[in-house]
Amino acid sequence: MAEMTSTRNTGQLVGRTIVYGLLVLVCFYYLMPLFVMVTTSLKSLDEIRAGNLLSLPQDPNLDAWGKAWSSACTGVQCEGLAGFFWNSVSFVVPAVLMSTLIGAVNGYVLTMWRFRGSDLLFGLLMIGCFIPFQVVLLPMARTLGAMGIANSTTGLVFVHVVYGLAFTTLFFRNYYVTIPDELVKAAKIDGAGFWLIFRRIILPLSAPIIVVSIIWQFTQVWNDFLFGVVFSSGDRQPITVALNNLVNTSTGVKEYNVDMAAAIIAALPTLFVYVVAGKYFVRGLTAGAVKG
Repeated sequence: MAEMTSTRNTGQLVGRTIVYGLLVLVCFYYLMPLFVMVTTSLKSLDEIRAGNLLSLPQDPNLDAWGKAWSSACTGVQCEGLAGFFWNSVSFVVPAVLMSTLIGAVNGYVLTMWRFRGSDLLFGLLMIGCFIPFQVVLLPMARTLGAMGIANSTTGLVFVHVVYGLAFTTLFFRNYYVTIPDELVKAAKIDGAGFWLIFRRIILPLSAPIIVVSIIWQFTQVWNDFLFGVVFSSGDRQPITVALNNLVNTSTGVKEYNVDMAAAIIAALPTLFVYVVAGKYFVRGLTAGAVKG
């Protein structure tokens, strides 16, 4: 009996060793591009030319970061990414907040205040989750022109709110079906109305899915390139478009360290959001997986 237990424990130990070894290899493989980007951004051009891709910087410096932020050329202008970074902030924040709030109200209506045809409406809305960006470019351009907000920050906010509503509605609807109907029915009996129930009962219970919606929308809107390049121009462009222009602008010498620093700057906000709130993202997704 003791011999069988020892054999079983040995087998479990070997199995864990193999699993953890594979996980370490996967993490190493996954993080290698980030390692190369960070180390390259801290090297001088001479060191990049003389060394190899995986070598650590011999004399680390932040010169490439400073140039990428304030003086790198993004076409005909050489003012770095700073202005474009704040352009992205100026439309990402309102787009994320508005799409999350409207998605919460939609999910609340589709679960707690059901009406004839609500399931059909929800199904039609879900089609928006599968519509490629390219399909909506022309009708969205005509809509923005008719509204007089083409080529503006307001126009980009409108585009991302409309495109993100299908996803945020899906998140909130699937989460709200797990909330007992008795809570809302009791509130109705006590005389509470639509908005009072939403503010006092539903929203306080919505923290996990709000985090999911914010992280999802922030990532999608911040990393978007197509809408940014189509519906903006010049000084109004987001950082993703500016990064593309910076990488493809040649001044005679290819500055790989500046390109890497610029790419990291563009990715830092989404990286920060996932590091800070990543565990809440997973919790929020699983919280709405019980029924619905």
